[in-house]
Amino acid sequence: MATDSWAQAVDEQEAAAESIGGLQIKDKPEENGTAAIATDSSSAAAKSEVGAENKGTDEDETDKDDKAAQSLLNKLIRNNLVNNTNQVEVLQKDPNSPLYSVKSFEELRLKPQLLQGVYGMGFNRPSKIQETALPMMLAEPPQNLIAQSQSGTGKTAAFVLAMLSHVDPNKRYPQCLCVSPTYELALQTGKVIEQMGKHYPEVRLVYAIRGNKLQRGIKLEEQIVIGTPGTMLDWCGKFKFIDPKKIMVFVLDEADVMIATQGHQDQSIRIQRMLPKNCQMLLFSATFEETVWSFAQRIVPDPNIIKLKREEETLDTIKQYYVLCNSREEKFQALCNLYGAITIAQAMIFCHTRKTAGWLAGELSREGHQVALLSGEMQVEQRAAVIDRFREGKEKVLVTTNVCARGIDVEQVSVVINFDLPVDKDGNPDNETYLHRIGRTGRFGKRGLAINMVDSKMSMNILNRIQEHFSKRIEKLDTDDLDEIEKIAS
Repeated sequence: MATDSWAQAVDEQEAAAESIGGLQIKDKPEENGTAAIATDSSSAAAKSEVGAENKGTDEDETDKDDKAAQSLLNKLIRNNLVNNTNQVEVLQKDPNSPLYSVKSFEELRLKPQLLQGVYGMGFNRPSKIQETALPMMLAEPPQNLIAQSQSGTGKTAAFVLAMLSHVDPNKRYPQCLCVSPTYELALQTGKVIEQMGKHYPEVRLVYAIRGNKLQRGIKLEEQIVIGTPGTMLDWCGKFKFIDPKKIMVFVLDEADVMIATQGHQDQSIRIQRMLPKNCQMLLFSATFEETVWSFAQRIVPDPNIIKLKREEETLDTIKQYYVLCNSREEKFQALCNLYGAITIAQAMIFCHTRKTAGWLAGELSREGHQVALLSGEMQVEQRAAVIDRFREGKEKVLVTTNVCARGIDVEQVSVVINFDLPVDKDGNPDNETYLHRIGRTGRFGKRGLAINMVDSKMSMNILNRIQEHFSKRIEKLDTDDLDEIEKIAS
């Protein structure tokens, strides 16, 4: 990929950010950053976008709405692909069309410089979602796609490969647009393009972010544009830096995060309406709630659909218990009684609010237990450092709010404790979050253990409804069960 002032712009932005002493951020953009940015970025403006996109996060004590920060966190802590055991379900727009999948990248007949980039990134063979998605994305004529894919499944590499494959390097104008919910997530995608396009210098990249101010009247020559919805819309419409009628591929990443941010949904739809009818539309989302489905269907006409089958996920290998208590203090005492059994390997303890998580971590520390605390009021890079320490086994117990409930794979975790049962904003059981919480254990084919703390009739009712939803019995924990817990934890 071509290089211009991007490395300098990143250095300026990082220097302006408040430093966090002693942290090593593994995914820091490297010196040979890839974007060909026509003018120096304004660091302050770029930072203001970050603040605007995530405004209100620190006010949300439950940490549940900060989807953009969670997605960035998942990308920062990913070193390898997740060993995803979910089956892929494919719904084709034409059910009579043959369904192709590939077991090697050679089968895709990629340009040699792209194949070299793929192997250079450490992909030896396609991941489960890549096996099915790549033949669809690289097909001629192009096929539209809506895909469910969590962080760590190779999703970003798949759509980056599709963009790089469809680009004509001899045409010096934008041909591919990729919209991300936040500035930071756009940078992460850019890093993948840099790595995969390392041997394809003819293809250039530019960032449509608020900090990158271009002179009026210019026409972009870069073939790939990555950015946030508001700036991308301005560049296509108001400033006419991009001719949307020449776009061949439109990628909308992190759709579930996108619709959680005010204004992004409308801006994305307005961009899509400017594009030609033969433009390939690719939409990705970690979850497929009804709101996401509705949004996806407005963006992507006549799509192929790839979904992850969820019914096989996690619960079959997890033993579930509950402990009956009368107060928060009793829950803490019960936790202390269990502490020796649960720290044989590693444990995660989930609380509903930051306040409870902070109190619990403090009380455990005062009892002489070594614990780590993770919550949404921490900077994303700080959270990544805490998770790295936990993954390396430097702390045995991680106390956290829901910011940690999705996408974090630590093989040594064998116990999850719900100090507070997960509920939605209306006080109803949050079954999805429960599944994601206890899904931190019982991974990689191992047995896992989930312990739920119940301290009122209301929480007992919530537990019963969770039990009914998953059709799985949750047994009351007795002192006789401690030996069994120790066996599972070890």
